[in-house]
Amino acid sequence: MNRREFMQMLALASAAGMVLKPGMAQAQAAADKFYDMPKFGNVHFLHFTDCHAQLNPIYFREPNVNLGFGTMYDRPPHLVGEYLLKYYGIAPNTPDAHAFTYLNFTDAAQQYGKVGGFAHLATLVKQMRASRPGALLLDGGDTWQGSGTALWTNGQDMVDACLQLGVDIMTPHWEMTLGEDRVMEIVEKDFAGKVAFLAQNVKTTDFEDPVFEAFTMREMNGVKVAVIGQAFPYTPIANPRYFVENWSFGIDEENMQKTVNEARSQGAQVVVVISHNGMDVDLKLASRVTGIDAIFGGHTHDGVPQPVKVKNPGGVTLVTNAGSNGKFLGVMDFDVKDGKVSDFRYKLMPVFSDLLPADPEMTALIKRVREPHEAKLNEVLATTEGLLYRRGNFNGTFDQVICDALMKGKDAQIAFSPGFRWGTSLLPGQDILMEHVLDQTAITYPWTTVTNMSGEMIKVVLEDVADNLFNPDPYYQQGGDMVRVGGLEYTIDPTADFGNRISNMMLDGQAIDASKTYKVAGWAPVSPEARDAGGEPIWDVVANYLRDQKVVKDVALNEPKIIGAENNPGYAPLS
Repeated sequence: MNRREFMQMLALASAAGMVLKPGMAQAQAAADKFYDMPKFGNVHFLHFTDCHAQLNPIYFREPNVNLGFGTMYDRPPHLVGEYLLKYYGIAPNTPDAHAFTYLNFTDAAQQYGKVGGFAHLATLVKQMRASRPGALLLDGGDTWQGSGTALWTNGQDMVDACLQLGVDIMTPHWEMTLGEDRVMEIVEKDFAGKVAFLAQNVKTTDFEDPVFEAFTMREMNGVKVAVIGQAFPYTPIANPRYFVENWSFGIDEENMQKTVNEARSQGAQVVVVISHNGMDVDLKLASRVTGIDAIFGGHTHDGVPQPVKVKNPGGVTLVTNAGSNGKFLGVMDFDVKDGKVSDFRYKLMPVFSDLLPADPEMTALIKRVREPHEAKLNEVLATTEGLLYRRGNFNGTFDQVICDALMKGKDAQIAFSPGFRWGTSLLPGQDILMEHVLDQTAITYPWTTVTNMSGEMIKVVLEDVADNLFNPDPYYQQGGDMVRVGGLEYTIDPTADFGNRISNMMLDGQAIDASKTYKVAGWAPVSPEARDAGGEPIWDVVANYLRDQKVVKDVALNEPKIIGAENNPGYAPLS
């Protein structure tokens, strides 16, 4: 019996209340120790973010490319692989090393099993709450989108799961792609009196009135606590504007400071922000806004083991980021004395489904939600011979499959696929199910497009996305990774000025001609015109491609040549 089988038996036995043999009892003690975090202080927060509607345990590979330059060089979150292990003192070939890095991913995934799953997350939340009276559970957003069932139920599966989980407070991003009416329906009906939906930076476009509450005040163990919400500031740019045509977004640093000051004036001894800015933006915000004790961040899917301490004119703000896909639960304990935070403890806990028994109530809810859709979700489309994943600045093997499917299905020379960070991983030898395709593509604007695009325009597109990713000012980074490409080859210099990052564009061994027209396939268009044209949904294009392929061989990544990445702690090329 290997370690994974042993741990699975252990978890099943524990969940069933079986009496464990001496050897298994020892293993149970080791598992309990992994999740042992003694209570500290008197104010407690639990935080998860970017679960992207993954109700069941999954595999998820962390990136080997997460580049940082300038002030972001050699600092979290721009550390990958061995650089990250060294920075945080994490021993290699351990559960934590597997959780936080891509290293030896396939072998380690087979050893330690899947991660996440709301039933297992629920067990850990209950365990942490049992020793932390009054602990608040914060949901950082990107919760109602990312799976077939979330798409088909209009987010209701995740709303019900979050209520069952006991979420107290949340802030949004992809939630907005359900549209204003649906968001307000959930906030005003499902969440009323149960979950505070906060966003200090969302206002009406006509009179600039706040759409949602900016913050909520709570009392925990005799301490007044304020939680402020910060929605993703570039929602109308990264996603279609027509979903939120009556609302405006932004970082709104000035209003954030006013909100902090107001919370303090109302007696808050602890002020925290639940943010969907992305970690680089949070780090800058923390350096400029005073009075925030901690930022619980999301959006960039960075699993950061310990908070970054950011100095500002008013003191120090702790900045965290809690990964994605339900893979982690952040636990923050504050010791508040004489009206202010005197000390803290923090741990970002990986959720290993083999080590945490499934919560029975959550298991029943998930079964009920999925049952009507199981046949469609479980359709076997193909088998993969290699590891399929999405995550990294430039490409992932599942992204490449999408690009290949677009080029073949649309008879295109070039394919563009958005640099989305969500999407689960598949190990070599696994069946590719329809569910796995939906994990990569389930959005409310899934239409495919075919465009005759000039070589000049292709460069403009690449330059624009590159600036979103590598602009030296984090406040101008509008989310997502670099657009994934099929067919096209190019060179990128992330440190160059805007308009000069992209060069040496090639197609089939020939230089791209600025004046020549090329047939380019893509998906997830943000314009109303593309919506009205109603192209074939991307999941159908990919599913048909996989049905034809039957077996997906090792995927050759179409990655650019990167200038200036040598020895960068955020860069670990696989070849």
